[in-house]
Amino acid sequence: MPIKRTALITGASAGIGKTFAAYLAKEGYQLVLVARRMDRLNDLKHALELQYQTRVEVISADLSDPLTPAHILEEIEHRGMSIDFLVNNAGYSKNQPFAEAAWIEHANEIQVMITAVTELAYRVLPNMKARSWGRIINLSSLAAFAPPTTSMLYTGIKSYVLNFSQALDMELKPHGIHVTALCPGFTFTEFHDVMGTRAQANKLPNVLWMQSEEVVKAGFDAVMKGKPVCIPGLVNKTIASGSKILPEALRYRLGRDSHLFD
Repeated sequence: MPIKRTALITGASAGIGKTFAAYLAKEGYQLVLVARRMDRLNDLKHALELQYQTRVEVISADLSDPLTPAHILEEIEHRGMSIDFLVNNAGYSKNQPFAEAAWIEHANEIQVMITAVTELAYRVLPNMKARSWGRIINLSSLAAFAPPTTSMLYTGIKSYVLNFSQALDMELKPHGIHVTALCPGFTFTEFHDVMGTRAQANKLPNVLWMQSEEVVKAGFDAVMKGKPVCIPGLVNKTIASGSKILPEALRYRLGRDSHLFD
């Protein structure tokens, strides 16, 4: 019997991360699920093991701690596993003007969504290169193509993830490793509740929204085919294409007038 490949998913206790866990379990992967909420992780572990008869390991960890990425990979090695498929999904955004937030809030956001994403990718690569096979999905966002938004780090962070993923894919393709920046738009998850923008999000037309299952399938298909960027959904593709051709002065004005904090 061939040895099962193993997937590591961060932010796995809810939303897109949880959907990725179910999808990859169905595809036959063993799983290592990482999030802060151990109760949710354990519930998901038991459900996936029962339904898909696959090994599921859980690690409660806070990615805002700079020591966490190294700890996660050490723990995985201790459990006799190595990673073939990485989904860097953990993320959030603060709904607060930049100058009014405590610096630690910004530092944590950068740590979780830039530094940890980059370090986890770095730390899984030696084993992937040794096997000449690996898949990495980094969660970017349609926001990476959108105008910058008043006071927000989010668009800049997601732009970094998009560019980093493409650069990494260029380097690693010859080694049998595919890297994809998955750039969803509005998706039915808990994200907007955490961000504090649920009221604004609920005003958006239904045509802008996608189910997390659609997003995950698009991302999985893209990375398996070696596509470095995946924008799921025709509406999102149209928005991204249209945004890129706008003059910078207009993009600036649109971002400035978004009234996110009204």
